Amino acid sequence: MDTTDRPGLDAWIARGQEVAKQEAAARAVARTRRFDTIAVHGLYNHVAAAANQGSIIEPAYNAPAQHFPDSDALEAALGYLMPAWGYSRIANPTTHYLEETLALLEAYGSGLTASSVVCGSGMAAVHLATNALLSLNPDMPAALPNIVASAKCYGGTFVLFKRYAAERGIGLRWIEDPLDMDAWERAIDADTRFLFAEVPSNPALAVVDIPALAALAHGRGDGAGPMPLIIDSTVATPAILRPLSLGADIVIHSLSKAIGGSGLAIAGAITARHDIPIRVGTDDMRADFATHIKLLPLRDFGPSLSPAAALSLISDLRTLRTRVDAWSRNAMKVAGWLSAHPAVAAVSYPGLASHPGHAIAERDFQLADEDAGPDAARYGNLLAFTVRGGLPAARRAFDRFDIVFRATDLGKAKSVAVIPSVSTHQQQGEEGRAIAHVDDGLIRLSVGGEHPDDIIADLAQALEG
Repeated sequence: MDTTDRPGLDAWIARGQEVAKQEAAARAVARTRRFDTIAVHGLYNHVAAAANQGSIIEPAYNAPAQHFPDSDALEAALGYLMPAWGYSRIANPTTHYLEETLALLEAYGSGLTASSVVCGSGMAAVHLATNALLSLNPDMPAALPNIVASAKCYGGTFVLFKRYAAERGIGLRWIEDPLDMDAWERAIDADTRFLFAEVPSNPALAVVDIPALAALAHGRGDGAGPMPLIIDSTVATPAILRPLSLGADIVIHSLSKAIGGSGLAIAGAITARHDIPIRVGTDDMRADFATHIKLLPLRDFGPSLSPAAALSLISDLRTLRTRVDAWSRNAMKVAGWLSAHPAVAAVSYPGLASHPGHAIAERDFQLADEDAGPDAARYGNLLAFTVRGGLPAARRAFDRFDIVFRATDLGKAKSVAVIPSVSTHQQQGEEGRAIAHVDDGLIRLSVGGEHPDDIIADLAQALEG
């Protein structure tokens, strides 16, 4: 683009630089605040309110396109030479407020700089983040890239990675026990593009040692690294787990879950710290991965988030820490009760001492702004339990739930349960479920905001019927 001798264009670029400077100053102020204050306000301050007719709540910009005063402003905006939103498939003021708040919360307390991009669903976020790292690079060996991932992950992610392998020839190496660091190290080679894990996983509630895994991803000196570590932290939320502060590079969320606890929106998010160790793409992509996704792949593929959904999620974020704290306490009580029930063969919940990753979870799952330690540990609102008698017994109990809803969802104010083997993980097939340790008799329970005694009473009548 020729920008020489264009005073009108130069003026718009200069104006854009001033807007970016003001927003950077607001971001710096926001970083000095506590978690709940960031969740309530994000970057929406008095200046932003004055620019929006004085509204103290972030407005929903439902129009698909932005009007420009002249052709110079249009050219500067669409050339990414000034901050603008242009068209809602690429950006939108309401989604921008959501992205800024998420980035601040994910980087909270770490001293890191991060950016976020939101999209139409959690699976869109998984695809956008991973697909961008799997491109062929002429400067790398001719061999096809490979993925090293924990098999204990959401069924949609499992199937997506299998599709990458089947349709594009990409190597796929599953780690059956994500706590086995030797298995991770053996699986990595010079063609591995990233490591991927869910913490805690859905539905097995598996935990990984994020600092150790990050050190492995970043520290390889044998031609196999460094490479980014991607953590899907949907179940935990930044209220209790902030993977960037533990060494991860990219964090993925299905915002439809505990972050969007009201259950009124479906959305996804990618948050990445700046200057991540990736071996493909441009310098801009390495410097600010999330913004690269926003300006290019999101623009081209089109899985944008509606402003109405973004506003709903902004509202949900304001109470995130309080909700996650309360729902975690509820889940802990329910998990303890299930552990003692004779009809239950096993319970998986990181808060239980019997969980293989309990010590790591107690160390890393810390409620924001609490004094660090066991008393600040919270383990989220998702748990899983295996009913004695396999799938037939699980079906009988599941079909008797009264308070608990039967649905393929989690992280809501209302408790929800599902049998993964016949629903969310059905398409993995028996072999895939065996690798991921998804038993036929497993019930996944998302504990909500009801009184835990009422949830326990519902479970009791269902299991004893």
